[in-house]
Amino acid sequence: MSYSVGQVSALAGVTVRTLHHYDRAGLLSPGGRSPAGYRLYDDADLARLQQVLFYRELGFTLDEIAAILKDPQANALEHLQARQRELAEEIGRLRRLAEVAARAIEVQQTGVRLSPQERFEVFGEIAFDLSYATEAQLKWSESHGQREAMRRAAAHTKEDWRELMEEAAAWRTELLAAFDAGEPEDGERAMDLAEEHRLHVTRWFTACAPGMHKRIADDFRADPRAFALVVPPSGQRPGLAGYLWKAVHANAARRAERCTAGEDGDERCAS
Repeated sequence: MSYSVGQVSALAGVTVRTLHHYDRAGLLSPGGRSPAGYRLYDDADLARLQQVLFYRELGFTLDEIAAILKDPQANALEHLQARQRELAEEIGRLRRLAEVAARAIEVQQTGVRLSPQERFEVFGEIAFDLSYATEAQLKWSESHGQREAMRRAAAHTKEDWRELMEEAAAWRTELLAAFDAGEPEDGERAMDLAEEHRLHVTRWFTACAPGMHKRIADDFRADPRAFALVVPPSGQRPGLAGYLWKAVHANAARRAERCTAGEDGDERCAS
């Protein structure tokens, strides 16, 4: 039995334009033509179309589908297994994103909202990049520290934010002074500044053990958006992010030595 392109379109739920595109791509060429030259599809064509639509639903490209259909016994299983892995990863990513959205909704519902004028007044040049915020939430979605930091940040008042930012600004001034003066990254002054930053995070957001602090510093060095949260672009120097990273890691090593020597309490020695 033969079917016109319009009939196949209605049966399969695809547009005539899509069928024409599949034909031009060599993916589904009809088995016959009418005397007037119109496309005519037979039952084998419909079976092939069903396969094409199945693979399209799974997200395969037309080139990938063409490769599978050329030799289905050799290619289908391998392609399907690969696609299954990709879909599982995407499902996991979407679940994490949904969790991030749920927590962001909670923050919006329970947090103190600052007007644009108040945000500028409190944060000044420090800008929180939304794309970085989303990626950070995904990256640390399983972290208790991240959830705690969000909860405490949501509870900060305008005055809390003002005090926090003044403290951060004073620390930033000292960091720039140490860097400009050529103080070594593993020197006492640089390491003390790294320790001040660690305690600042603990005081205002979440308990920040040296191991967590090193991971935060890793982000500062790897992602300019993260480093801009502590030093705005106007105050940055070439090599400053790497300088802070080395100071944080040196401070963590110093603290580990002190803990080994019994100079710090149990909580302060947590990794």
